[in-house]
Amino acid sequence: MKIELLIDERKIPMNDFVQKIVLNVIKAMVETLHDVDSGWKEISIHIKKDDLKE
Repeated sequence: MKIELLIDERKIPMNDFVQKIVLNVIKAMVETLHDVDSGWKEISIHIKKDDLKE
């Protein structure tokens, strides 16, 4: 498996340890969803910050 992190279209380098942590967290969250087939091939997540101030 491979994971890539882009922030504002800039690739953020991650070592193997960090990639494994991020990958396992995302994989675990997705695979607990009822409508997700365990035979998935690719996961895409896009996060956009709201313009509202917190």
